[in-house]
Amino acid sequence: MTVGTRTTTDIGADELHDLAASLFDTGHRLAAVVGHDDGEFLRVVYVFTSGPPDLRRELVVRLDAESPAVPTLSDLSFSASRFERELHDNFGIVPLGHPFLRPLVRHQHWPEHWYPLRNNAGTMPAERIDAAPYPFIEVRGSGVYEIPVGPVHAGLIEPGHFRFSVVGETILKMTARLWYVHRGIERMFQGADIDRGLEIAERISGDTAVGHTLAYCMAVEEALGLEVSEEAWALRSMLLELERMYNHVGDVGALCNDVSFGVANARALAIRERLLRLNEEVTGHRLLRGSIRVGATSVRTFPTGSELAQVGEAFDALVQLARSNTVVVDRFEGTAVLAAADAAAIGTIGVVGRASGLAIDARASHPFYETDRGFVPAVQSGGDVMARFDQRVDEFHASLEMVRRLNDLATGLSAGSASSVDASRSGLGIAEGWRGTIVHRVELDASGRISRARTVDPSFLNWPALSVALSDTIVPDFPLANKSFNLSYAGNDL
Repeated sequence: MTVGTRTTTDIGADELHDLAASLFDTGHRLAAVVGHDDGEFLRVVYVFTSGPPDLRRELVVRLDAESPAVPTLSDLSFSASRFERELHDNFGIVPLGHPFLRPLVRHQHWPEHWYPLRNNAGTMPAERIDAAPYPFIEVRGSGVYEIPVGPVHAGLIEPGHFRFSVVGETILKMTARLWYVHRGIERMFQGADIDRGLEIAERISGDTAVGHTLAYCMAVEEALGLEVSEEAWALRSMLLELERMYNHVGDVGALCNDVSFGVANARALAIRERLLRLNEEVTGHRLLRGSIRVGATSVRTFPTGSELAQVGEAFDALVQLARSNTVVVDRFEGTAVLAAADAAAIGTIGVVGRASGLAIDARASHPFYETDRGFVPAVQSGGDVMARFDQRVDEFHASLEMVRRLNDLATGLSAGSASSVDASRSGLGIAEGWRGTIVHRVELDASGRISRARTVDPSFLNWPALSVALSDTIVPDFPLANKSFNLSYAGNDL
């Protein structure tokens, strides 16, 4: 199956705003903004997508390397404003007219005027010892006080700082400061061969090995001109749904645990462990690593119908147990509401967006296998913790059914490329990971090595929505609200 057609148009910086506005008006979303240092000039690729039908439109702007600037799109899209801040931090490209151009990726100790993705960046200079504190917005008023949380947390939680402005126990505003685990992923890709790039993609966010590997492979395959066989797409689709299942089960249990219903969490962990062992049987790895490769996919075995039926029955019993507990329902309902209008304005995607009524799902808008054709994603309208719980339940059931169907459709344990077409040296991969839509854009040099790779994890787009949902939520419900989003720090802090 051929994925959607990608068109690329070179434009002048003065044309960008009007063309972007036209694309937004026709239902496109800004999926990625990719900076490039081409030596004599800088290049920015704006990736717009929509579907169905699967449409991918790229606007390319070339800029003077000495004084690079583009008109801001922040008045058209909140997501664009964050992409622009990231672009400024990494490349020094100025979004003219941006209303709030404070650092996003860059922490205060970073040296000024050092842009890590420029060709001449070199190693990082000495850290600033006179760095000022991060400019958090201060909420003033009678009885308002601040609660700082993190970046170091208890347990295995990755680092992130949360600054709460509170009256009594009610949250007026929460600001998240991330990028404490910034690893320079995009720089790691540069100069890597295809296999090394796959290893990096597979480990961007450990619980999303399939989602990131698949998007990366799709991008490289387009760049190389490889058309993958139908059998390979079937196996890939099955692996993607298996990854969605074990993560959603874990979240269902963790949500119950956050309201002290440990029995439900214990049952969820047992089901999750069963799925992880099934993953190992299918692929040789509990997190499903190693099966998807550029141009090929292989598994060791298929889940049996009886195994899937038993997992489904155990999950249904878990959900019934949770929903029958009045404490669970009382704590979930009406907590941390993200209204549909706010979710849309922020550019929220994935589980969080669908729980607020936004039917955005790459399986429907960018399908790559026949089980996705005509796929209609489940959505909820409540936008609260209960809606995000129910969304995961519905998606688990849909994934279970898809795996059953794929078992019937699959014809072998291994499948490679079907044919080659003209290589474009660049490619775009889009996959619906379990958190939401994942985008990888790759460019290859003449030797076939990666000259530039850009990743957009759904958490990058969804973290701002958590702050909005917490407005008028009480501080003790923050862990529950945060878990109901369950965003990736590693996927965000590239």
